[in-house]
Amino acid sequence: MSLSDCKYGSNTHTDYTHSLHSLPMAENYGRRPVRTSFDVNKNLDIKWSLRNLKSISKVKVFSFLMGLTLTFLVTASYILTWDRKGLLLTPSTYQLRPVVVLTSTAAAEAPSGNNLIDMKLLAKNISSKLEYTPRKVPDEKDVIGTDSNLFSVIPRHFLPGIKSPCWYEEFSSERSTDLYRRNLFTRRSKTFKNVCDHLRTNFQQHLFHRGSKVFRLRCLPYFYIIGQPKCGTTDLFHRLLLHPEVKFNTMKEPHWWTRKRFGYIRFKDGFQESFPVEDYLDLFDLAAQNIQEGISGNSSGDHRTLITGDAQTANVLTGEASASTMWDNQAWSYLPSDREGTEPPFLAQDFIHTVQPGAKILIMLRDPVERLYSDYLYFKMANKSAEDFHQKVVDSSCLSERSLRSCIYDSSLSNAMPVRLHLGMYIIFLLDWLTVFNREQILVLRLEDYADNLEVTIKKVFDFLSVGPLSLQGEAALTKRPLSNTRRTADRNLGPMLPATTDFLREFHKPFNHKLASVLDNQAFLWSNT
Repeated sequence: MSLSDCKYGSNTHTDYTHSLHSLPMAENYGRRPVRTSFDVNKNLDIKWSLRNLKSISKVKVFSFLMGLTLTFLVTASYILTWDRKGLLLTPSTYQLRPVVVLTSTAAAEAPSGNNLIDMKLLAKNISSKLEYTPRKVPDEKDVIGTDSNLFSVIPRHFLPGIKSPCWYEEFSSERSTDLYRRNLFTRRSKTFKNVCDHLRTNFQQHLFHRGSKVFRLRCLPYFYIIGQPKCGTTDLFHRLLLHPEVKFNTMKEPHWWTRKRFGYIRFKDGFQESFPVEDYLDLFDLAAQNIQEGISGNSSGDHRTLITGDAQTANVLTGEASASTMWDNQAWSYLPSDREGTEPPFLAQDFIHTVQPGAKILIMLRDPVERLYSDYLYFKMANKSAEDFHQKVVDSSCLSERSLRSCIYDSSLSNAMPVRLHLGMYIIFLLDWLTVFNREQILVLRLEDYADNLEVTIKKVFDFLSVGPLSLQGEAALTKRPLSNTRRTADRNLGPMLPATTDFLREFHKPFNHKLASVLDNQAFLWSNT
């Protein structure tokens, strides 16, 4: 979640009740607002003589008239360009203005009838755009053409008899001298650096020899927890690691598919350096070494003939849980391209599916109203309050005149939003993932069910991943594990959001939730009882 450490920490809001001569939009033109002032003497003598009037030079009269004319022209230009030169989120002809900005808690708790009508019109407008037109999935050759190294390193087929997607990669002894030293993940994770020190020590004994050639086992994640932010992905990931078949993970959120492979850690910092696919694969070397131990320990040393005693080793799973994978495709807007438009030409799922068409995808969702407030509280910023959250919400309403998809993928638009309202439009993201992955490969969970009945929900996950049941001791450890990534005390003390904010967000998300519940055939995703 590092991208948003910067984006949502310093948002200011302009008061549009200022006088015309102090409009903040004047800064957009690179010059100061024009101010005119006429000092009138209260004791001005109205009985000027014709002789005094004639004494005024023609130059002064002309200067006065020119100044008055320029003042009029500048003032008129502000009025005429207000809609076109205002903030990026000024509603277009297809947009409806959100509820009026409320300046007091009392007003916010009692929205007017007009505000409620606006919200219903907003929901109706969204519903009219939810007739989903599937995105055009790029040709596989075009996906491969974007990164020749990625698709030369990862083969099209994986080893049989091993549950994880693994393969043998020929290893050159020249690389052993600097193994892991240049891995870019080690510079940003002390934990992974320590793991690499261990991997380096035991590396040679895990190599596989065939004839004169030497190979190392490489693996990709078996499953991906792809989102959404503030929906319990961290807690789910760490509980999964308590299962004996799901282990050897060295990092929860590599953010490789969406950011680091393009050279971005936080977009505010600009391009830094691209993390190669080899560095990403190193994250799963601990699992690969464990699997190789099982292969080397069987009677024939062949992965195809693993004996019963090594079956558990063959079933070792590894995964990752980057909460950006489902929605974040901003990197494409930072890359040089001849394409124009507000939608990225490729999405993260296009690449994951091309290299790993059998991947398992886990999605954890939460009532989008509560998700957004939790997201707001998570980021460190000054002067957080329920009133400030309300202001940011009504300033973040997005209804693109092009399409809902361009609304959620347009980087310039999403970066300008004070809060990440678009991340709660779950159905748009899900339908785009379903354009490349089969429905059976995606398990969608609700955080509310996970919190209310952990045992039942986690069993669904185990069944989905085809792992065996836990022992009684394992179940006890899993259920007693403390919650991960809980809300800070200071944020809890801010209390709930304002009722008016809740009303607005409920109306905004209602059509999206209805579509989601219909696609998943589960009315619980309406969140009507929350």
